[in-house]
Amino acid sequence: MELRHLRHFLAIADEANLTRAAARLHLTQPALSRSLRQLEAHLGVRLADRSTHHLRLTDAGRAFRARAATALAAVDAALDPSRLGAWPLRLGHAWSALGTFTTPLLRRWRQTHPDTPLELLRIDDRSAGLTAGKADAALLRGPLAEPGLRSAYLLSEDRVAALPDDSPLAGRAELTLADLADQSVTLNTVSGTTSSELWPPGRGPSATVRVGNTDDWLAAIAAGRAVGVSTSATAALHPHPGVTYRPLTDAPPVPVFLAWTDPPSHPAVADLAALAQEVTRQQPPAG
Repeated sequence: MELRHLRHFLAIADEANLTRAAARLHLTQPALSRSLRQLEAHLGVRLADRSTHHLRLTDAGRAFRARAATALAAVDAALDPSRLGAWPLRLGHAWSALGTFTTPLLRRWRQTHPDTPLELLRIDDRSAGLTAGKADAALLRGPLAEPGLRSAYLLSEDRVAALPDDSPLAGRAELTLADLADQSVTLNTVSGTTSSELWPPGRGPSATVRVGNTDDWLAAIAAGRAVGVSTSATAALHPHPGVTYRPLTDAPPVPVFLAWTDPPSHPAVADLAALAQEVTRQQPPAG
């Protein structure tokens, strides 16, 4: 087995299509299929179910994807001449990091681990770069049904409604989900925690506007195209001149976790998990 087998498998997993993965890697499809078969034979498991029309990772394939990404990220980091000094700990997040606890966490880490830089990275995907090997740990909201990951619960955040500042609803002190049911709601389908299932059956929003990141989510709301639902962390870290945030009194809170691969890709991950739990337990949130 060679590193190319891992790179080939990850391209297949990312593209979910042998033809696209082969084009991305500048290989022929038969060569890429042969590489996948060699990897499966070495591991003794089937990593992907494939047919003429689709490709889908098996349970073993999804578990191996996290391991392969972590291994390749470690190799790439070891061979990167710019990282021969301190070995940074990469902390991914898809939006709002740790809310009002972000700055206390970064400052405490710098005080307690001055020789290990903590890099905060915004990565717009469901695992904030964790399963792709782009982060050593990630701040995640809501459950993550990915094999090969461990997590530590940090806190829960209240949900808020995000409204155009000229909306009649913006003048109210607080809102309920029913108040938004006749509105178009914008949904971050890449990394958001809100879906139509947040509302009771048959009482969801009249229409949805789908976006892929927080910036586009805010732009859609400020432009008056839709309203949104997020958490208190977004209200604290993403003030916007065209957006007003109001508490949602009947929406369930959103749990926030620190997640990492098992085994960890960085030796300081356990220290980060312990410090994040300490900061969120002891440091009162702003506002």
